[in-house]
Amino acid sequence: MADCRRHRRRCARTSCAVGGEARTGAAMTGKLKDQLDALATELGTPQQVTDLITRELAAETMASAPGLRVGDEAPDFELPDPTGRRVRLSTVLRQKPVALSFYRGEWCPYCNLELRAWQHRFDDVAAAGGQFLAITPQRPSNALSLTERHALKYPVLSDLDQEAIRAYRVRYDLPPTLKDLYANTFAVDLTTQNADGCWSLTVPATFVISEQHRVRFAYAHLDWRVRAEPADVLAVLREEASLDKRR
Repeated sequence: MADCRRHRRRCARTSCAVGGEARTGAAMTGKLKDQLDALATELGTPQQVTDLITRELAAETMASAPGLRVGDEAPDFELPDPTGRRVRLSTVLRQKPVALSFYRGEWCPYCNLELRAWQHRFDDVAAAGGQFLAITPQRPSNALSLTERHALKYPVLSDLDQEAIRAYRVRYDLPPTLKDLYANTFAVDLTTQNADGCWSLTVPATFVISEQHRVRFAYAHLDWRVRAEPADVLAVLREEASLDKRR
């Protein structure tokens, strides 16, 4: 486990740490997958840790937290942004369709990279006739730190009791092996990171919600290294905006 101990020390100094920010030089262009792969290479996670993660994920099924499906009704919610302003989905949907992203926390370098990628595509979202919201299980203070660090223009909302996360079926309770991995290898104590103090993770997920409160695009994956491609989300937003014009 020497490699794991070295990785833990490295995590304390680099982007694996709480509040970790990816230092990858990958440009905010091209496919998000390529940027995530470059980040994984940069982090240099020991093979035995990667193998453990892969085994644990393979043992789980998406029944653990499958996320809503295309065609499902999107549950309404009202959550605070970093300033404390309450944002209700149904109110936002009166304007345009919404691309809704659930992320794990500011401590996750993969989430940081994804949110930066969406900031890079902010104008593309507006041009596609949509708007973008992100939801975290962390406190508004964490959301504010992330918003300021990445100069995010879109709202980052805090689901303090994970009610919306549960409603969208993207809450994942860690098995003991991964709980130990997070605490002792990645140095991430989720009981202090999550606003509700629980040992659970939000499954990274992206949905497109129509003005009729229907899910038009759904992507959720237990493997936090895998995310929806913004280009695919934008294509659905354009289609939905076009349909709205004809309704």
